[in-house]
Amino acid sequence: QVQLVESGGGLVQPGGSLRLSCATSGSIFVINDMGWYRQAPGKEREKVATITGGGSTNYADSVKGRFTISRDNAKNTMYLQMNSLRPEDTAVYYCNADIWYGGDWHNHWGQGTQVTVSS
Repeated sequence: QVQLVESGGGLVQPGGSLRLSCATSGSIFVINDMGWYRQAPGKEREKVATITGGGSTNYADSVKGRFTISRDNAKNTMYLQMNSLRPEDTAVYYCNADIWYGGDWHNHWGQGTQVTVSS
């Protein structure tokens, strides 16, 4: 069974950094587009950053210049380096991926990892 598992969340002070990881496990043939999303209490889930199978990236305006999305295709893993964190970055962060297996594309979400930015 294919699964996405996030790790790396935690509590950090404003201005600090965290690196999130999203590992994909299972019988995977191809991973196409991947992305990070977040949901703060009382708010809708929003896109943070996406990366295509070819490595093209896209960021929400609120994180441009502070966050960097990357992927290691050999390890089926995606990362989100978060620098200069702000209290408004506090949210549950989810990874998402389009994965080919079983003769079709499937969209998967991870279970989420909490990021809290507070002094």
